[in-house]
Amino acid sequence: MMLSPSESISVSQLEKKFGRFVAVNKITFSVKKGEIFGFLGSNGSGKSTTIRMLCGIITPTSGNGMVAGYDMIRQPEEIKQAIGYMSQKFSLYEDLTPSENVRFYLGIYSVPQSQWPQRIDWILNMTRLQDVRNRLTRELPPGWRQRLALGCALLHRPQILFLDEPTSGVDPITRQHFWNFIRRLAADGVTVFVTTHYMDEALFCERIVMINAGSIVASGSPSEIIAEACPGKPDADLNDAFVSLMKRIPD
Repeated sequence: MMLSPSESISVSQLEKKFGRFVAVNKITFSVKKGEIFGFLGSNGSGKSTTIRMLCGIITPTSGNGMVAGYDMIRQPEEIKQAIGYMSQKFSLYEDLTPSENVRFYLGIYSVPQSQWPQRIDWILNMTRLQDVRNRLTRELPPGWRQRLALGCALLHRPQILFLDEPTSGVDPITRQHFWNFIRRLAADGVTVFVTTHYMDEALFCERIVMINAGSIVASGSPSEIIAEACPGKPDADLNDAFVSLMKRIPD
């Protein structure tokens, strides 16, 4: 399987089984370079399993795919070095300072030590955490820890950034600042793959895929999905579209 020059991610008939249970059921989609791409689904929908396959953490049962130019089956370690990942829990060491957390992740991503001083200053300035660089991370407000986690995911300047429920537990103003920053990253050419259960945030995505019970139930731009799911309802939003799509699925 080959990526087109305009694509960062492409998967075909991707499937993951755990015993007889089908967590992801032969899904196919692609993500363009520099795109903000939303992946929506409720708990147990197959969303997290898909992300773990894309990030090279678990191996698909069948199907194939390319991420950042690397084969999902044959090159999972190369994928891990080419992407950034920010989990819902932020994946920070709370007994370390912001500066120490950054140094830890520089080592994880095998960034040459000669580049560490520049990268540390770059990230702490970008995340506006220079003044608290020596405070314990657990003492920082949730929005500040969020900025630090995002900075750590960007340390090695990845081609693709995976964000798993990145604004869970932070206030609306912090969410808005976060999305402003994400849009700037995408404008600079970084591909952003984001999961969220906030339908208003999904509107920031250029295209979205909705997944349920391991299968894709809708894909397209937010406006396209709303129009398809809620015909004749000009005031409908993504919440309405999601409810409508779920009603179509047999028990």
